[in-house]
Amino acid sequence: MRRRDFLAACGATLCGVSLSGCTAEPSLPPGDLSGSDFALGHRLALGDFPPPVATHEIPILIIGAGIAGLSAAWRLRREGLQNQFHLLELETEPGGNSRSSANAISRHPLGAHYLPPPNQESKAVRVLLADLGVLKGNPQAETPEYDERYLCHAPQERLYRLGVWQEGLIPHLGVPRAELEQQARFFARMNHFRAARDTQGRRAFALPAVFSSDAPEWADLDRLTMYDWMRQEGFDAPSLDWYVNYACRDDYGASFRQVSAWAGIHYFACRTGTGAQGAGDTVLTAPEGNGWLVRGLLEQIEVPPHMGNAVYALSQDAQACQVDVWQTTRQQSLRYRAKHVIWAAPLHLLPRLARNLPARLAAAIAPISYAPWLVANLSLSAPPAPGAGLPLAWDNVLQESPGLGYVVATHQKIRRAPGPTVLTYYRPFPEYDPATARQLLLDRPHADWSMKILDDLSHAHRDIRALVTRLDIFRHAHAMARPLPGFRDKKRQRHLAAGWGRVHLAHADISGFSVFEEANYWGVRAAEEILTRHYGHPLQERLA
Repeated sequence: MRRRDFLAACGATLCGVSLSGCTAEPSLPPGDLSGSDFALGHRLALGDFPPPVATHEIPILIIGAGIAGLSAAWRLRREGLQNQFHLLELETEPGGNSRSSANAISRHPLGAHYLPPPNQESKAVRVLLADLGVLKGNPQAETPEYDERYLCHAPQERLYRLGVWQEGLIPHLGVPRAELEQQARFFARMNHFRAARDTQGRRAFALPAVFSSDAPEWADLDRLTMYDWMRQEGFDAPSLDWYVNYACRDDYGASFRQVSAWAGIHYFACRTGTGAQGAGDTVLTAPEGNGWLVRGLLEQIEVPPHMGNAVYALSQDAQACQVDVWQTTRQQSLRYRAKHVIWAAPLHLLPRLARNLPARLAAAIAPISYAPWLVANLSLSAPPAPGAGLPLAWDNVLQESPGLGYVVATHQKIRRAPGPTVLTYYRPFPEYDPATARQLLLDRPHADWSMKILDDLSHAHRDIRALVTRLDIFRHAHAMARPLPGFRDKKRQRHLAAGWGRVHLAHADISGFSVFEEANYWGVRAAEEILTRHYGHPLQERLA
């Protein structure tokens, strides 16, 4: 089956013939085309805002209510400082890449949809899960127990390949023996990387990535692409190429020809989390994806974020930071004076609005390249028919597809008979440069995207057009940083981690890729840095 160009012009119609002989366009389901606030983002670049009408004094101002900002607020709240900070967010909903939504059928994700059992290195994530009641007992136990309601039910994954569904995502049905042997050799190599440590005892590939070794034998992998490393090592099996490329597209929004070899190997080698119920073989999830974590963080911090607040100017002096904000609901500007700012928004915005930003910091931010994404939620009157006798899994991937497949929002619900469901479809754009892909997201209408998504899924589910009652599309213009070769430059990462005076950077962009554990780490680290270094606040336990 040849891959179709997902973004090709749709053409005038897909024709069908009625009894009268007249042609007609196929009907398309209704739905919304939404996403990041493109217009406000462009206005921020121009800085066309009226002067502030008032000034507010606050000890700590957190900018960005994604996972990093929410994690910083959660850490401050754990120290009893819920009255010492305000949390601002540009968008209308908090959560960043972990946002979610809901309809009459089910909650469903608008972005990230799972969290693997966290490593012991991800100390703050484990404590957060304990605060939420999902991790039972000692958060730092080697094999903690998790609430089974959040462990992904079986069947977890399946792959549609050559017209047949198979269990798991690694191609194996009809794959030549020599390729299967190469797959085994590749995963043995990844297991070697997972266990590897340097002379100081640091893991070669850790999560959060800041705990990874910087020994040359592993750091030098950041100089070439994952594709080039595989070819150097003799890995060239088509089935293995597909799977590694899928993994890079899934976590990084970029192909294995673009991603750093360090990042490509990190995907397979960094995770060591396990659980008392065999949680190392599954993931934590819910109908709304990682939206349950966003809700849990909001409940923990007890301080609602101020939504629709766009920062358009930032400066600092010896006493405080000055932050000018456009309030979209009130259509007015407001000024904050804060002793400290936690910048938990994407880093590429900072050079546009920060006055006198140090050249070293601007230079460290400049190479960050962002992958755009499209997420579609398809409401169905019933699940599509299973293929080849296999039941519908949670994560379902089509090999010959420009997308990453879909997850089933109702998979975690226990019910006796199938009913309406929601499929969440994911689409990155590694075949386009990011600017071109963002323009396509902005320009293409809902009907074009709907036709292409349904055409794609129809290869595996011939009945899907008859089942879809609604198709909602959400666009992430700058979904995640892409870990291209060179992203782990030590000098550059030191500048990002050091921040800028009273402005503490706290975003997964510092790591160079967007996963929950990275965002949580940098948010918690920024909060703890302010508490200990600037407030002299004694911490019962450091989490970052």
